Amino acid sequence: MIKILETNSKSTNAFALSDLEQITEILLDYIEGTANGQPERLRKAFDPNFNLYTVAKDTLWIRSGEQYISNIKTGEKTNRIGSIVSIDIEKDTAIAKAEIVIPNQRIFTDYFLILKYQGNWKIVHKSYSWRELPKTEKT
Repeated sequence: MIKILETNSKSTNAFALSDLEQITEILLDYIEGTANGQPERLRKAFDPNFNLYTVAKDTLWIRSGEQYISNIKTGEKTNRIGSIVSIDIEKDTAIAKAEIVIPNQRIFTDYFLILKYQGNWKIVHKSYSWRELPKTEKT
């Protein structure tokens, strides 16, 4: 499910669809790249200088994007199921929300700040939170 919010009512549909398609593509590069062991797709989606932010034990935790991408092993598939929840576009700025489920373990909620510069959309910031999922009983 994708919820789209457009606040720039003066945009033409072709302009908005083109931007929406590009943003959706980079979010899928992130989702599918992490699930399928494709670090090159993450490099395509993210600005080279991005960082990841989360809170752990009531402390802000910052990790470099370079470190994050280096942990994605080429060809190593993971049991991650991702979906885009929402995209909100305003001119050359967008925010997006995605959920990543690791069955029987965790659900991550990711928030992205996405900017359009030099003709391309790039994720420049990722913040996330997660919670445990109950383990399903084997019968």
